[in-house]
Amino acid sequence: MAVSTHAEESAALSIDGQEFTIQTAAPAHAENLDEVTSGWIYRAKETQALQLDDFDNPGFVFVDQAIDLWNEVEGSEGKACASCHEDVGQFAGLRTTLPRVEDGKVVTMEDLVNTCRTDHMGAEPWKYSGSQIIAMTALIGLQSRGMPMNVAIDGEAAEFWEQGRELYYTRVGQLDMACSNCHEDNYDTMIRADHLSQGQTNGFPTYRLKNAKLNSTHARFKGCMKNIRAEPYKVGGEEFKSLELYIASRGQGLSVETPSVRN
Repeated sequence: MAVSTHAEESAALSIDGQEFTIQTAAPAHAENLDEVTSGWIYRAKETQALQLDDFDNPGFVFVDQAIDLWNEVEGSEGKACASCHEDVGQFAGLRTTLPRVEDGKVVTMEDLVNTCRTDHMGAEPWKYSGSQIIAMTALIGLQSRGMPMNVAIDGEAAEFWEQGRELYYTRVGQLDMACSNCHEDNYDTMIRADHLSQGQTNGFPTYRLKNAKLNSTHARFKGCMKNIRAEPYKVGGEEFKSLELYIASRGQGLSVETPSVRN
């Protein structure tokens, strides 16, 4: 495990007077970590500053787009999201519990959004990791901002959590690397001019300066697999869903930062 100091060890993440937990003791099931840390810690001061003010945070451009989508009538039932859910604020706390397992399947926020579209609006599902669904998950995730991550990993979730854990530690690709090689063994070190983080997902969807848009968790997983020259699993597929569950559980106690800003 890396032992060097963090980029901004004394920095505090506070937005509109709300303090965020960016470092906390690691959960017992993250047995190779002493503490878990937000990716915000490892960013340059200029990048950190973008997240401190919602007017400067470029992710809010997409949140505004989602507000329009929230009120847009679509589908055979002549409904919008707002037709059933008068206030998006009712979803406060939802982001902290996702992914979760229902009826023997891992359910993500993207799944919940598309189920509402198909079953209640009679509308076509949005593309998984497409711009519309990422914007909507950012708007819904924003309602939980500042709340601690707390996904369930026991009961019927246990087998999927184990699958995700196995994927996290399995070496793949031409570079023969696993998620753990970067985000557990070498976090807080520099690689290719970037400062490696623990790969926590509490800030997703996250705005990346690299591609100037909001990025979903699965899109980031896909990018990581391509970087190690591995064939990525399907975005929205069972492998990535199990991996998302496992990685989310490693960040238990960290505050939801959606939408965060990263490199």
